[in-house]
Amino acid sequence: VKFNNCAGNKGVRYETNSLDFKVRADGTMYAAHQVQMPSKQLILMVTAWDPQTLGRWEAIVRFLVAEKSQHNGHKPKGRKTVPGELAQQQSDTLLPWRQHQSANGLRRQKRDWVIPPINVPENSRGPFPQQLVRIRSDKDKEIHIRYSITGVGADQPPMEVFSIDPVSGRMYVTRPMDREERASYHLRAHAVDMNGNKVENPIDLYIYVIDMNDNRPEFINQVYNGSVDEGSKPGTYVMTVTANDADDGTTANGMVRYRIVTQTPQSPSQNMFTINSETGDIVTVAAGLDREKVQQYIVIVQATDMEGNLNYGLSNTATAIITVTDVNDNPPEFTTSTYSGEVPENRVEVVVANLTVMDRDQPHSPNWNAIYRIISGDPSGHFTIRTDPVTNEGMVTVVKAVDYEMNRAFMLTVMVSNQAPLASGIQMSFQSTAGVTISVTDVNEAPYFPTNHKLIRLEEGVPTGTVLTTFSAVDPDRFMQQAVRYSKLSDPANWLNINATNGQITTAAVLDRESDYIKNNVYEATFLAADNGIPPASGTGTLQIYLIDINDNAPELLPKEAQICEKPNLNVINITAADADIDPNVGPFVFELPSVPSAVRKNWTITRLNGDYAQLSLRIMYLEAGVYDVPIIVTDSGNPPLYNTCVIKVKVCPCDENGDCTTIGAVAAAGLGTGAIIAILICIIILLTMVLLFVVWMKRREKERHTKQLLIDPEDDVRDNILKYDEEGGGEEDQDYDLSQLQQPETMDHVLNKTPGVRRVDERPIGADPQYPVRPVIPHPGDIGDFINEGLRAADNDPTAPPYDSLLVFDYEGSGSPGAAFS
Repeated sequence: VKFNNCAGNKGVRYETNSLDFKVRADGTMYAAHQVQMPSKQLILMVTAWDPQTLGRWEAIVRFLVAEKSQHNGHKPKGRKTVPGELAQQQSDTLLPWRQHQSANGLRRQKRDWVIPPINVPENSRGPFPQQLVRIRSDKDKEIHIRYSITGVGADQPPMEVFSIDPVSGRMYVTRPMDREERASYHLRAHAVDMNGNKVENPIDLYIYVIDMNDNRPEFINQVYNGSVDEGSKPGTYVMTVTANDADDGTTANGMVRYRIVTQTPQSPSQNMFTINSETGDIVTVAAGLDREKVQQYIVIVQATDMEGNLNYGLSNTATAIITVTDVNDNPPEFTTSTYSGEVPENRVEVVVANLTVMDRDQPHSPNWNAIYRIISGDPSGHFTIRTDPVTNEGMVTVVKAVDYEMNRAFMLTVMVSNQAPLASGIQMSFQSTAGVTISVTDVNEAPYFPTNHKLIRLEEGVPTGTVLTTFSAVDPDRFMQQAVRYSKLSDPANWLNINATNGQITTAAVLDRESDYIKNNVYEATFLAADNGIPPASGTGTLQIYLIDINDNAPELLPKEAQICEKPNLNVINITAADADIDPNVGPFVFELPSVPSAVRKNWTITRLNGDYAQLSLRIMYLEAGVYDVPIIVTDSGNPPLYNTCVIKVKVCPCDENGDCTTIGAVAAAGLGTGAIIAILICIIILLTMVLLFVVWMKRREKERHTKQLLIDPEDDVRDNILKYDEEGGGEEDQDYDLSQLQQPETMDHVLNKTPGVRRVDERPIGADPQYPVRPVIPHPGDIGDFINEGLRAADNDPTAPPYDSLLVFDYEGSGSPGAAFS
């Protein structure tokens, strides 16, 4: 194997991917030991690499295995084989199937070959299709054989990556291979005759895609963030970067190495960090990390494959951002040694001076937060210094009123320190102490509430106008003089007022713990703080007021209404009390009857069951049914206790043997006495009797009216009636009437012989004559009317008797006799 390098090939070493073969330094390839070749072709990968430049080159070497002659080196008879043709035939032909003849030469025992893997380099440029190998059976001399391949890459997706000539058995690859997509293929070769019958057993073909360095290393993240404390010693771990290469990691193609390309800034040294070339760990390599000088380093890291060979390997870069974290290695220092100011006398809670400090440590951290102390000059404690959490300034505030006539000036000595202790070996600076003569520098605060969800506790019922707290906000915009204004954002019960300038919260109404706006004894309100910037900024804060209960609610009696029998010892009334307060301002309760009116204690009695329940019952043996208002005094256990006189409406009613109210008792319980009930019942009976009599009278009157109407109806009867004629008719010939119908019959035979049911209304009944009152011989003229009425009543009472003894009315008399005409 010859290798030519432009710079010379001195020192180049060779390697193979097989343990059976080795390559000497001059490129000679030899077998390391005796090798049994399974096929007529062997494909190996030879790698040449330069230890100095770490360059690597690969080449595919194909061996052709010559067959030993069976005739002691004599060639068989026939056509001479051209050396070139033999080489071509041996270079691309595999005999997967071999045969051995038996001793007698009649039977053949077949044994398949074991085909070595076929190596195909990825990213081949073609031309395609590119022949890989030829598969042949030694039976093709006897019969026509058709070859085919199956498996992934042939007849299974991805389809038609490999193909085979069915006649010649030449196997081809149809397109470039990608090892990262698929590293190997497993196919099966088949040999059948023209009829599709199997000639040989299927043979496994393994095709491996040889990796090429066609993928760059890819970092997991394009930007990595890490941190290291300032002042860290060399060798301190910072962070780890990682890159992956899609190429084969067992070869140099996928072996990634790291290095630092650049470091920004290059202070205090250009090599402050180093990286482990294999693991990607970044550590400090030099001292001098100072956050106050350099807060952040940007390091460009490069990952290169081919074991880091920059000439032949592929590379990629990523950014590592290293933040230098702060330690308290800088004490706070006053910006000036003296401060001055003035303050009006008799004023408290005002800022009279702002003390400014400089601290080079990390802002808004314990290493930077300042704490001020007055060490001299204020023996009476008129002043205190609060730290502005935003600006870190010290605010000298008057907490005790100053009398100008007694003290015209104060000389304060102030010392500042940090919230966190100084780092080891760092001493306090002499500039950490300053003198304050008082100078007023009003610093506007930021519109946010340092203590949000502020909780205060107080008793309920405080009077209107009571100051609850000062809910002030801080303005972080320290470069502009702005004013903060406060307002209410949410006050459900409208109980609070807030001072628009200083955030002082006062009560606008009496706070009641028993209100519906209270949840778990807490009232919550939200306030808004807004500055006058352009545009204005605002922040919200929540104030929680925990109300402590006082005994401000008297107990109420339960139930309000009850029912009891009019006799004692049948049932009782269980009573209790309800109190809107909470413990200890509730039970145990005291139940008692008032002394006035005296009838209450005379008729009723209360028996206590426990601290919450009592029983009300009758004291006397009998109480008239009705509704009674029984006053009861209920007293709670508060300090001082509260009492309430409650009235319970008790319905007293007569009860049956089971103790249940009777129907009359239910009416009586509605509020009426026994005498009133009896009077009402009598009235009801009288009213019903009158109604009944009226109905009977109306029916009788209707019957009489109907009877009179029948007696005087001219169409029903014609006896004894004066006839009025409107016309004379056609003469006597037309007036052939039977006048015998108007005559009284002499005998009853014709009546008895008549058909039943057909009767005249003037016939006398067959039965016995009714008994009528005896008429007077000479009736008195005044008795005529009575006589007629009695006759009518008698006729009415006898339905079978026609009105013989009554006044008869005849509607029609007939036409008269033939001899005379009546006018």
